Amino acid sequence: MKTMKYRKMGSLGWDVSVLGFGAMRLPTKQVKDEKTHEIKNVIEENEAIKMIRYAIDNGVNYIDTAYPYHGGESEVLVGKALKDGYREKVHLTTKLPMWMVKKTEDFDEFLNQQIERLQTNPDIYLFHGLNKERLEKIKKLNLLEKMEQAKAKGLIKHIGFSFHDNYEVFKEIIDYYSWDCCQIQYNYLDIHFQAGTKGLEYAAGKNVAVIIMEPLRGGKLSVPEHKLESKAEIKEVLDASKVKRIMADWALQFVWNHAEVSVVLSGMSRMQQVIENIDSANKSGVNSLTDDELNTITNLRKAYDKYLIVPCTSCGYCIPCPNNVSIPFIFRLLNDVAYWGESGRQRITFFYNNLAKTQKDIEERSSKGEEIDGAATLCIQCGECLDKCPQQIDIPDFMERANEIFENGKSISDLL
Repeated sequence: MKTMKYRKMGSLGWDVSVLGFGAMRLPTKQVKDEKTHEIKNVIEENEAIKMIRYAIDNGVNYIDTAYPYHGGESEVLVGKALKDGYREKVHLTTKLPMWMVKKTEDFDEFLNQQIERLQTNPDIYLFHGLNKERLEKIKKLNLLEKMEQAKAKGLIKHIGFSFHDNYEVFKEIIDYYSWDCCQIQYNYLDIHFQAGTKGLEYAAGKNVAVIIMEPLRGGKLSVPEHKLESKAEIKEVLDASKVKRIMADWALQFVWNHAEVSVVLSGMSRMQQVIENIDSANKSGVNSLTDDELNTITNLRKAYDKYLIVPCTSCGYCIPCPNNVSIPFIFRLLNDVAYWGESGRQRITFFYNNLAKTQKDIEERSSKGEEIDGAATLCIQCGECLDKCPQQIDIPDFMERANEIFENGKSISDLL
């Protein structure tokens, strides 16, 4: 067994493995529901436990889960995996589902339920998916006081947040409280997306431990060897590189190259991924990539840019939309559709279908105090967004295309 690499966890005073196990994409199998007779995906329990324990046996000491992962079953599975002495070997993180919190008392209900699912107390408790709106909810419902009370009672040890908004909001959140840690999306495609490199450096500069999620952009940065023929631009960069690596290793090494990163989460769904990622972690280092390797990563970024059909930077200037259309999110889905093609349609459409599609949907969600993110069906072509977009994107036109793809089942190649 090779030696796992460890780093300081910000101001927390303990060493964390550079690789963390993200329990959002555990192996699943299809089963038929005995009552409804519907086919559904459930966690393949024995394999998932085997994978988590293999990672821990090979030096991984950070496990991340959350309330909604796998329909609530991820926390239950992680609790089972950490039996037999494994709990004492790891730092465990879960998250408060901010979109489901309606009143202050919800905090206690969720945390108690999560402790019951996990059969243990989490070391770190994060506000899940903070943005501008959810920061205001924290203030309004005094949720930081609830966090501090839970810490005083010994229910949790450390307080943090995961993040999905722009850099300005990230900086505001970091400055608002003395956080122990934060979790951000970061990879070589997203250096200017959401918190980005500026946010990574800003948080670390305040001694806030930075946890990285989506280092492989949901698998986008880990094209298997046998599929590279269909991605000619990417394959050309890899073939020209003096250093040979599998794609996942390129992406992970880029993130680990940054001194500000404490731990990188990987949502692993197969044992082979666990083995490969542990091997990558053992080879990682701060500022260890050569100029040639950094040039390869720059060229990979340029190659991926060729697959973008919407030049959106997610700056957020186009929102809020007067009709509640979630413009940047829909653009991100369109770019994913353009990249993955028909093979990715079902998975991407799943995320699209979570959006509000009618005024009735909006009214129902509003009456329940839920957040409102709207689909392209809500676009009325008013054009208010056009003057706001620095990239001069024809937003109404792309909303029409999104509507045709996700609502009317039109071919992706015909519209993009």
